[in-house]
Amino acid sequence: MPSEPAADLSGRRPLQSRSTAWARALSSWLTRQGVAPNAISAASVGFSVLAVGVAWLAVRDVLPQGWAWLTLAVCVQLRLLCNLMDGMVAVEGGKKSPTGDLWNELPDRFADAIFLLTAGWLCGAIFWAVAAGLGALMTAYVRALGHGLTRVQDFAGPGAKPQRMALLTLGALVSVGGGKVSWAMPVTLMLITGLTWATVFLRMGRLARRMKNGGTA
Repeated sequence: MPSEPAADLSGRRPLQSRSTAWARALSSWLTRQGVAPNAISAASVGFSVLAVGVAWLAVRDVLPQGWAWLTLAVCVQLRLLCNLMDGMVAVEGGKKSPTGDLWNELPDRFADAIFLLTAGWLCGAIFWAVAAGLGALMTAYVRALGHGLTRVQDFAGPGAKPQRMALLTLGALVSVGGGKVSWAMPVTLMLITGLTWATVFLRMGRLARRMKNGGTA
């Protein structure tokens, strides 16, 4: 998980993958196909709902639970791909819309909560899933509050979205193994909760310092 700058004046999450050849090629193809950035943002929620659907089938013993964990892991990564592509199509592809910022933020909040709650439901650790989900909402809130007060976006971890989703993916993949590793996702959700809430308080501290310094990082 690469380190992230504490603050960014551009308003975009610093991502190394944005400069890769495959990402540029895919975003260029999506732009040529006329795919709207807002539709890509909405698709991220669609993948989270797909994960819920497969989890529901697994809970009802229609599908093996391993399939639910594998689907969750794949859908988390597809959600992150959507997060990368919507911004690239909008900015590099020149397809920004007046409602782009709204679509860039709200689907993320829904997807975060749905993925974490699905994981908690499957492993019986709903308390930690809710705690992690609330922490994810708060990290976004403090970042948005900081941007409103100081015009600086703070994307730093240690429990920012890329770190949360990397841990969730890893926990889901380990959980494919079944009963012998049934501890994996509860422990993962505990770790995500701790790192996410640490991120909330660290961002609050950095925001307070910027405000004391007149809005500078």
